[in-house]
Amino acid sequence: MKVVLAGAYGNLGADIFRELLKCGHEVVALDMMRRDLELEGNYSFTKVDVTDPETLKGTCDGADVVITTVGLTKGSATVTNYEIDYRGNLNLLKEAKSAGVKHFVYVSVIKADMAPDVPMVHSKYLFEKKLKKSGMTYVILRPTGYFYDIIKVFRPMIEKGKVTLLGKKAVYANVISTEDFAEFIVGHMLDENQSYEIGGKETYSYEEIAKMCFKAAGRKPMIKHAPVWLFDVLAFVNKLKKNGREPVIRFSKFTLSHDMVGSTAYGNMSFAEYIKDSFKGA
Repeated sequence: MKVVLAGAYGNLGADIFRELLKCGHEVVALDMMRRDLELEGNYSFTKVDVTDPETLKGTCDGADVVITTVGLTKGSATVTNYEIDYRGNLNLLKEAKSAGVKHFVYVSVIKADMAPDVPMVHSKYLFEKKLKKSGMTYVILRPTGYFYDIIKVFRPMIEKGKVTLLGKKAVYANVISTEDFAEFIVGHMLDENQSYEIGGKETYSYEEIAKMCFKAAGRKPMIKHAPVWLFDVLAFVNKLKKNGREPVIRFSKFTLSHDMVGSTAYGNMSFAEYIKDSFKGA
C-alpha cells in the first residue's frame, strides 16, 4: 500500500517509517526537514509546512492511508499548538480527503478530552473531533507517553541528585517504547473508526520510576514533593514573558499529576530495562 507519513523524521515518525518499510509499504514522507535514517525500501520525501496548505498539494494523491504524528512538542514564541496540532493537521486532513484517501490515522495523547486549559492536549482533542466528523475512516491513537520522554524529564534531576514530583498522591503511567508503538500503529492502520488509549505492559508510579533511575545511575534516591499549584504559578510567569514555555509547563503539570495508564497494553520492550540501559556509565 501507499502510505503518506507526516512527521516522518521525528522520533516516533522515524520508527513508524522503519516499520512501514519493513512491512513492504511505499512511503511518502512529509516533514519540514529530513535526516539520515539509513532506510531501505520504497519511499520518497517532500518538504512541507502543514500550516501552509499550498505545500501539501498533491502529497496524498494515490495514497491508501495517511498517518500523522504532527504536533508541536516544545516551547515556541512564534507558533502555537493550535496552529500546528489543530490547523496543521486539519490542512492535511482536507488534502487527504480531496485526494480520495480512505484511511486517516492520527496520533493524539491520552485523556485529550480532559484538559481544555492545556494547549498541547486540547489542540489535539479539537482535531480528533474534526476527524470523527470528516466522513473518513479513522484510527485515533492516544499514547500514555514514551520511554525516551520520561528519561528526558528525569535525567537532569537525577544528575543534580534530587527529583521533584508534583503532589503527594501516587501517580501512575504505563509508557510505551516508540518501536512497539510504531508496530501497533502499522498493524492497526486499517481499523475502522477506532480509538485506542495505549501504553506499555509495565505500569509504575513516578516515584517508582525515580527510584529505578537513581538505582540505575548508582545514586542515593532523594525525592521531594512540590505542590501542584506551583506549576500554575510558573505557567503564569512564563505567559507574561511570552517565551512560549507556558504550554510545556501546563503539559508537564497535566502529565505529572494525572494517571496516564492506557487500557490497551502493548509491546515487548521493558521500561525497567530501558532505564538500566539509559543510565549505563552515568
